[in-house]
Amino acid sequence: MKKLSSSEIRQMYLDFFQEKGHKVHPSASLIPVNDPTLLWINSGVATLKKYFDGTETPEVPRITNAQKSIRTNDIENVGHTARHHTLFEMMGNFSIGDYFKEEVIPWAWEFLTSEKWLALDPNRLYVTYYPKDPETKYLWMEKVGLPEDHIIPVEDNFWDIGAGPCGPDTEIFYDRGEKYQTLAEDDPENYPGGENERYLEIWNLVFSQFNHMPDGTYPPLPHKNVDTGMGLERVVSVIQDTPTNFETDLFMPIIQQLEQLSAGKKYNTSKDLDVSFKVIADHIRAVSFAIGDGALPSNEGRGYIIRRLIRRSVMHGQRLGIQGSFLTKLVPTVASIMHSYYPEVTENMEFIQKVIANEENRFQETIHDGLAILETVFAEMKEQNQTVLSGENAFKLYDTYGFPYELTLEYASDNGYEVDEEGFQAEMKAQKERARAARNTETSMNVQSAVLRDITVESTFVGYDRTTEKGLLSAIVYEDELVESALEDTRVQVVFNQTPFYAEMGGQLSDHGVIKDESGQVVATVVQVKKAPNGQPLHTIDVIAPMQLNSTYVLEVDQQERAKLIKNHTATHLLHQALKEVLGTHANQAGSLVAPGYLRFDFSHFGQVTAEELAEMERIVNEKIWAALDVVTVETTLEEAKKLGAMALFGEKYGNKVRMVNIANWSIELCGGVHVSNTQEIGLFKILSESGIGAGVRRIEAVTSQEAFELLAKHELLLKQIASDVKSVQLDSTPERVSHLQQELKEAQHEISALKAKLMKSEVADLFESVSTAGNYSFITVHLPNKDMNELRQLADTWRQKAASDVFVVATNEGEKANLLAAVSKDANEKGIKAGDIIKSIASHIQGGGGGRPDMAQAGGKNPAGIPAALKAVEEFLTQA
Repeated sequence: MKKLSSSEIRQMYLDFFQEKGHKVHPSASLIPVNDPTLLWINSGVATLKKYFDGTETPEVPRITNAQKSIRTNDIENVGHTARHHTLFEMMGNFSIGDYFKEEVIPWAWEFLTSEKWLALDPNRLYVTYYPKDPETKYLWMEKVGLPEDHIIPVEDNFWDIGAGPCGPDTEIFYDRGEKYQTLAEDDPENYPGGENERYLEIWNLVFSQFNHMPDGTYPPLPHKNVDTGMGLERVVSVIQDTPTNFETDLFMPIIQQLEQLSAGKKYNTSKDLDVSFKVIADHIRAVSFAIGDGALPSNEGRGYIIRRLIRRSVMHGQRLGIQGSFLTKLVPTVASIMHSYYPEVTENMEFIQKVIANEENRFQETIHDGLAILETVFAEMKEQNQTVLSGENAFKLYDTYGFPYELTLEYASDNGYEVDEEGFQAEMKAQKERARAARNTETSMNVQSAVLRDITVESTFVGYDRTTEKGLLSAIVYEDELVESALEDTRVQVVFNQTPFYAEMGGQLSDHGVIKDESGQVVATVVQVKKAPNGQPLHTIDVIAPMQLNSTYVLEVDQQERAKLIKNHTATHLLHQALKEVLGTHANQAGSLVAPGYLRFDFSHFGQVTAEELAEMERIVNEKIWAALDVVTVETTLEEAKKLGAMALFGEKYGNKVRMVNIANWSIELCGGVHVSNTQEIGLFKILSESGIGAGVRRIEAVTSQEAFELLAKHELLLKQIASDVKSVQLDSTPERVSHLQQELKEAQHEISALKAKLMKSEVADLFESVSTAGNYSFITVHLPNKDMNELRQLADTWRQKAASDVFVVATNEGEKANLLAAVSKDANEKGIKAGDIIKSIASHIQGGGGGRPDMAQAGGKNPAGIPAALKAVEEFLTQA
């Protein structure tokens, strides 16, 4: 076996399959693009689903990649097991309807055992296969020469995740030797494929040869595929002969740095400390890559995962005795380890460190807030003579407030309480089941449409400089079948040899319009245009008059709608660059929509965007519009475009030839959309709104041209109406007039409050003289109609100053609403009388409920007629007390 670094193994894998005719795909962002079924990219095949389900056809049917991935189902296991990780790398090779079992099985053997490649000992390799797939067993024995006692049938070797491609798989295991033997020889798990440490799975080859249909049937796929996955961390641990993945060169530099930060604590000296070293080393990798790809800490979705990983790391840092913020110091180490294949961590290091530092500081506030909540819970437990903190409360602190369970245990112990651990684990299990159920309802892949995939006729988009063109009807699809003609009053999908209709892509909606025959009669309306699996513009049309295959038609785009689309699309480019100038280079596009009536732009940013920043962006965009800048679109190579500084838009797939949109060398982006030729065509740009839409993602909506003018005209009309209402002579003086009126209103309200207070004082001059007794307590009850709660609280303050009684309860009503307020003196509190208890016992009479502090509580209800009964119930409560 060769001694290889993780970087060498990764590159060796890609080189091997490149020699076998595979195109190397770079690792995609961890944030899925247009895939709501995934929170993170969680495997090598996740970014290629569009090829496997047939919605797109790749340029080359053989693909290989090393893909960074995140899985968070088992965060609690990280550090406790040898191979659980949040971030990991999956190396894979994929065939989209090209080679199959006979080719890939010998290739796998060659890569693993050849002296040119990994040079593993063949005698240490074992494989499993699906018992109903004898072909795979035959290939391992006859094509590879693997002895039969190294080939094990396993019933669950069938890859199936719901509707879509599926099939048998074969897993490859490496025997790490007797020193890793932890089970007895006769243990049923002591075999390749069992739960043990000796036989380590390093590669899985999946053969997608069936189509799992919604009705539960499994017909053969028209195009069989291969999907393989090899975990880099596992292979590196085999090559470097380490007990777990954490002793490899992917993690040890981080662990060694933690040893230096931890004031003398050493790795591999204590099981508990080792867990902390491993957790931090794992989590900082995931956090660095996720933030670098645009995910930011928040209370939901991906952001919640990042926040949780950072907070777990901080907690484990405290266990190691690390003082203060430390995670930012580890980011350069992560960048150094991964730089050879993932330079993005190095490139985004300053931003990543800034986000992590901000989150570490926030966590200190969380600990403070969590302790305050705990103190309240402990006080309630003490009053009720409870000694065990409920699992529900512990889980709420953990899940809702981000307060670590370990801290809850520690502080409970310090205060003489126990924690219901079984209850906490039950809540945790219920949450996992809810999450799992939610995942299971989502579709991972679509069922392949062989008809669309098999359409290979050429079709050219000619709409960059024209909106009308003749086209030969080359394909008609009706109800997933190719037909010769399209009948009247049907909806079909059609392909022409050329078309001016833009297919929906890059956020720009598709064109609409009509199709005419050569005599000028309209024969169909174009409803939508999308890309077919092989890239042709696929028109969905409503047929008005019969259409025939191989006939020529005139295709006419709605020119007015197209004009609006191109203005909004170019304005989106201007906004993107303005965002970066105002907010910083981290503000990357996270999605967009270019519609005829408005544009929508999503971008990554931690924190809110101020009104001043929005105004500055708007100013910049309009200045670029009024500067009448030429918009130049050229076709060039991807490499040349990057040299010129072109931005690649979020989630877009680029070939070797790309279209580059250059606006006066100020905004340069790769974009296949349609644009104006000069920015002055846009006319005007106006931001409608800015908001947060998810974890670290903000959204700006804006309008241009006619819609922008109409918006400003509407605002002007509103301003004129306000000016008229406030009797402002000039529009310019309206804000000053409104401000003056607000000050007058404020002074008037102050006078009213003062008069109300005097009136109240007059009304209740002898109120506190009417004191009653019940049991050992004195009380006053009163009903004062048409008062607000603020007035009742003021009255309670006066009562408290006068020390008029032990208990004071006042009721008021207005219309169909009733309110109660109860106040209790300090002496009565100490004897066990609480305002909240009084309110709970009497609020039912007004059909309401409420609560508050022991010394003051209130309730609201919808039965004013019940007020007398509620006040009478005060005496009953105190008598029983």
